[in-house]
Amino acid sequence: MGLRSSMFVTLVFIAQFDFHGLCYAEKAPYHSFVHEATSAPHVSFYDYIIIGGGTAGCPLAATLSARANVLVLERGGSPYVNPGKSDEENFFPNILDRSPDSYSQAFTSEDGVYNARARVLGGGTVINAGFYTHAEADFLKQAGLNEALANHSYQWVEKKVAFKPPMLQWQSALRDGLLEAGVLPNNGFTYDHIYGTKVGGTIFDGYGHRHTAADLLEYANPSRTKVYLHATVQKIIFSKEEAILSRTRAEGVIFEDAMGIRHWAFLTKDSKSEVILSAGALGSPQLLMLSGIGPAKQLEALGIKVVMDQPMVGRKIVDNPLNVLLIPSPLPVELSLVSIVGITRFDSYIEACSGISFSPSWTRRIAKELASALNQTEESSLSLFQEATANPGSYFNTRMKGGIVFEKLKNPISTGYLELRSRNPYDNPKVIFNYFKAPEDVRKCVQGMKTVIDAINSEAFSKFRYKMLSTEALLNLIVRLPLNRRPKHLTSAFSLEQFCIDTVMTIWHYHGGCVIGSVVNHDYKVRGVQSLRIIDGSTFTSSPGTNPQATVMMLGRYVEY
Repeated sequence: MGLRSSMFVTLVFIAQFDFHGLCYAEKAPYHSFVHEATSAPHVSFYDYIIIGGGTAGCPLAATLSARANVLVLERGGSPYVNPGKSDEENFFPNILDRSPDSYSQAFTSEDGVYNARARVLGGGTVINAGFYTHAEADFLKQAGLNEALANHSYQWVEKKVAFKPPMLQWQSALRDGLLEAGVLPNNGFTYDHIYGTKVGGTIFDGYGHRHTAADLLEYANPSRTKVYLHATVQKIIFSKEEAILSRTRAEGVIFEDAMGIRHWAFLTKDSKSEVILSAGALGSPQLLMLSGIGPAKQLEALGIKVVMDQPMVGRKIVDNPLNVLLIPSPLPVELSLVSIVGITRFDSYIEACSGISFSPSWTRRIAKELASALNQTEESSLSLFQEATANPGSYFNTRMKGGIVFEKLKNPISTGYLELRSRNPYDNPKVIFNYFKAPEDVRKCVQGMKTVIDAINSEAFSKFRYKMLSTEALLNLIVRLPLNRRPKHLTSAFSLEQFCIDTVMTIWHYHGGCVIGSVVNHDYKVRGVQSLRIIDGSTFTSSPGTNPQATVMMLGRYVEY
């Protein structure tokens, strides 16, 4: 069924949601269908094969399992083996973990910006800052999504993973500071995307425990669902259908387990059977190209047999630039990840965290640069922004006395591209995002940073500011820190234009590479190929809402109804 459904059909589907929503929820014997890929048979057959058990893949599998046999292939492990690792207090240790069994795989774009991609069941929801908020109405309209059905899909997600965050001193002060800075009105608590300042949702519960897209597998029919962990897909298998003008059709996949043993999974003969890519904005275009769908010249140069020349695979990939200020506080602050957001009318979002833990090496580096800026010793500067934590669940015994306030650019004009480095699916592809290549993006960043500065210099926020640390000193501190591999200029602390360009970071909201309208149609089916769809952020032309995870999970539910 197409996505542009009639209102009558929509109402029928909503009724199905209400009926089927809790069929297998709460009581599902979750571990009965999640296994290591080493236990997979050499050859197997499924109605649907989902590549990537992430933010979209998990809700998609749960939804499909109500009527079909579903295989999910996840290249990472399970977040339930060590659940405390992804708790709120361990956000930075978790996302910056570089050990072999970490939940994230590091990469650095050709722009010199450090980044990460998830490799764990639940995907990015296991490593992100947890903010939960809906897409703007324009995003739904442009994507051809029915608003009523989308809202019902959001509610299905929210029953499992969304919570109202506590509003304590730091976040409350910044909220009031944003209002003083003119980011009006005060919209209170809402999941909706509305201009002004609001409190959004979070996937952390009241105890700081993270809830992820993997929890949505509690909705799955356990008898029709199979999830293999540490299953790295090598390629999609295609065949030609001579009866239909030699049209290419996806037949199955080849995947490799943790021991390096290969397995074959094929689609059943059901006419609705599909391979569905949900491997993310890096993984989905990468795997398409490894399987022979992409720019022909690039594939041929690597010795990959061309199945279909599709020059738009890997194109129009975008990352939303982030720029930040680190604010030491004279007062203790609560541990908080993103709870509030200022949604401006000039395409900039303002968010913040407080009381977070850094690694000892990073703590020392911050102390060194802060000491230099204030002409103090490192030990004395440490006392300005560090305090002990008594929480036994924290990976580090100290945390920041203060926080970070950052600006994210909405809908950057600057776009980039992704290319293969090799034929090895374990390698990261080559990515360039072209941050701030468009002058308009720089202008918007400057406007956003001016709003950040106005908010932290407000009366409402004043009790969390050291008077001896001027705005220039805070800018200079960020310029001195090794936040990326980009060249720094002497004017960075004095020119917000140069500050934006030199200190740009990622907020991990990169998207595109298989965008709707060029690589996939409005039903998310890959153009020119039968039985192959892509359902994840690689299809987005823009990042939905202030933070995309809610919409990606919603999409995993929505598209199969």
